[in-house]
Amino acid sequence: MTFFSRYLLEWYHGQKRDLPWRRSRDPYHIWVSEIMLQQTRVDTVIPYFNRFIGKFPTIESLADAPEEEVLKCWEGLGYYSRARNLQHAARQVKESYGGKVPDDREAVFELKGVGPYTAGAILSIAFNQPEPAVDGNVMRVLSRFFLIEDDIAKAKTRVKMEVLAKELIPSGEASHFNQALMEHGALVCTPKSPHCLVCPVMERCAGRLAGRETSLPVKTKAKPPRPETRLAALVEGRGEHAGRVLIRQRPSSGLLARMWELPHWPAPEVLGAGAARPGDAAAMDRLRRSLAEAGIAARPEEHFMAAEHTFSHIHWTLQVYRCREEELPLPVAAEARAPYAAQRTSSEAPELFADESGQSAERTEMRWIGRGDMAQYAFPNVFLKLLNAYFDERDAAASGG
Repeated sequence: MTFFSRYLLEWYHGQKRDLPWRRSRDPYHIWVSEIMLQQTRVDTVIPYFNRFIGKFPTIESLADAPEEEVLKCWEGLGYYSRARNLQHAARQVKESYGGKVPDDREAVFELKGVGPYTAGAILSIAFNQPEPAVDGNVMRVLSRFFLIEDDIAKAKTRVKMEVLAKELIPSGEASHFNQALMEHGALVCTPKSPHCLVCPVMERCAGRLAGRETSLPVKTKAKPPRPETRLAALVEGRGEHAGRVLIRQRPSSGLLARMWELPHWPAPEVLGAGAARPGDAAAMDRLRRSLAEAGIAARPEEHFMAAEHTFSHIHWTLQVYRCREEELPLPVAAEARAPYAAQRTSSEAPELFADESGQSAERTEMRWIGRGDMAQYAFPNVFLKLLNAYFDERDAAASGG
């Protein structure tokens, strides 16, 4: 254990990367970086971190900002609940601690979105407290060096790792040591093809000596995300809406809460593989009825493109159709926009707004936007790409390109 801690620290001091959140001990910067780094690569996070801190330089500025601005600044980074929880916690810090991140373990744990790893990272890196910060990288390093064969997907293994990690922290070196562990897992003891020949602790790595460096850590596979095909409408406006497309806001809770997107609905199971075939007549007919029940006067015309997006528990295949806004006679338009509950006539009717489980949700706002309006709305990455692809194609056609 002494060998491991000593040589890992020596390696870190000579090889650590120059990352923006390492240039100070500001706990707010460290906190933001650790939230962003969850499930996200360092290279991806750097520009987001710089932009976020530039937009919200203090906890108070983050706490006071409109949520829409926070989500827009997070746009494309994914896992948007992280941004909402971060802002909620910033408000906790502003109200309860005068805008200063507390250095008390219990107080940090009470902040929304802060779990054992994030709390340990804040307390150790910012305040140099001997708290473990154990994530997947750290568990991989410890599993290999100490030849630990317990399943790291189990809670009891994480607890065991936290105890070990805390024992490894040299006196007065919590900040540097925990960062050294993280850095080693990111750069040397990587998930596949670990770089053992340049590892500073290779000599006594029990996993390498046993020939187990590539088979550790032991981790049971997570359940694969459930596949779901969805029919999306790219509604092109006409008349006063010419040059614009229709977007809607998601409900105030649940998946991608309050973000903006193209209207879309689950493809019925009876369509099956048919919904995955571009231009399928049955899919277009179902989309037409979904639009009508949502009070959207539009007609599907042709398949535009397909897109995919994976969440932790669900995998979307989006079949996107160009739809043209229709100018309906006033009585027909009024009927099309009647309350959803009054429109449903059978169990086969599609939902007004169905969430990822297919359950109906609240009625939400819709807007007509052009490309120049996109900066005002926060979109999930898949819809950002779809809208940009559409406007790129339209701009190219207009310029004769």
